[in-house]
This record gives sequence, C-alpha cells and structure tokens, in this order.
Amino acid sequence: MTAERVPLIRCVGGVVHDSNGRLLLVRRRNPPGEGRWSVPGGRVEPGEGDEQAVEREIREETGLSVTVGALLGNVTRPAADGLYDIYDYACQVRSGVLRAGDDAVDAQWATAAILATLPLAEGLREALRAWGQLPRT
Repeated sequence: MTAERVPLIRCVGGVVHDSNGRLLLVRRRNPPGEGRWSVPGGRVEPGEGDEQAVEREIREETGLSVTVGALLGNVTRPAADGLYDIYDYACQVRSGVLRAGDDAVDAQWATAAILATLPLAEGLREALRAWGQLPRT
C-alpha cells in the first residue's frame, strides 16, 4: 500500500523590522488565517522565484518595496488542498509608505508589547522566536 502524496503549495513570507526594531505585520483579509496577524506573504506564482514573490507580496500587502535577504526558516501549515510550504526571508525596506492593500485588512509596525496583544497566525510567535526575529522593542 502506498502513502498518498499531499500536495505542497510553495509560499513565501517577509520578516521586516524597522530601525526601531518593530516588526511589520498584516492582518489577513482571507483564509487561511482570516482576521489574524502575520508577516506579509503568500503563494509563489508560476514562473516566479522566491525573491520575486516576496517582493511582490510585500508591495501588494503593505505598499513597501523591500530588499530580500537571507532565508530565515521554513514552516508548513495545513491548506484546504494540501500543505502550505512557507519559506520566510529577512527583508529590509527600500521605499514606500505603509498602507494595507490586496488581501490585508490592516498593516502595522508592532513592538513586543503590541505583538503580545494580537491574535497571531498559528505558530508565528514560535517561529519568530526560534529564528531570533521577535520585535526588539
């Protein structure tokens, strides 16, 4: 008997801190995680590399242009049609004005105190802690 293969859906996220050590978060408009706060990100489109996808998702969701840096880590989360295979990258803002867009209801720079009060996407706090990426203020 062979095990059924679960489809992996390639996704990316951008972990962005400002000069004050605050973390960039968006509040999700749509499932998965509707109404919860997370780092900006989403599916990698056909023909896109991770770096292009991170830049596009952050621009669409926050209005900010970023430089994509090192891979911080990888997590998997359940999806209706498989598993989200999410690769999160460190990013730095190049330009833009923060505003919620695309599938984000809201966007903000979060301090550690603010982060502690928000309903976060499943496993986000643990992943950020493991990668040393929690807000520094």
